[in-house]
Amino acid sequence: MKYGFWGWEQADVPAVINKYRGIYTPADLYEALTGIWCADTCAPRLREKWTQENKTLGQCSITAFLAQDIFGGEVYGILRPGGNYHCYNVVGDCSFDLTSEQFGNETLIYEGNSQQFREVHFAKEEKRLRYEYLKRKLEERLPY
Repeated sequence: MKYGFWGWEQADVPAVINKYRGIYTPADLYEALTGIWCADTCAPRLREKWTQENKTLGQCSITAFLAQDIFGGEVYGILRPGGNYHCYNVVGDCSFDLTSEQFGNETLIYEGNSQQFREVHFAKEEKRLRYEYLKRKLEERLPY
């Protein structure tokens, strides 16, 4: 199957936890999240622009940290205009960005970016709450 997220061709790293039935690769997580991402999980500053056609809009950091929970590795961020970071995952030699589709045809640079830490991102309570909501919805969708 072909996916639209950046890095899908090599995103075959295995899950390091067996908490979610059916989530074995990042592509499996992407498929599960396409039914979960919603305006409530979107960053508040982008919520008015969120649509079913652009489900990944405003979902990057909470998705990347959830992917880190499941696959390990690190989260990196591409500095965007306005000072925000667009987050993606690096696990060993594998890099993937489950929410890259929100940028359409824009080319993002996935090299030389700074590592991102959940302690910093989740210092914003609204972001931590969105992450917890996304995680809870995944757990409800794919019980142990």
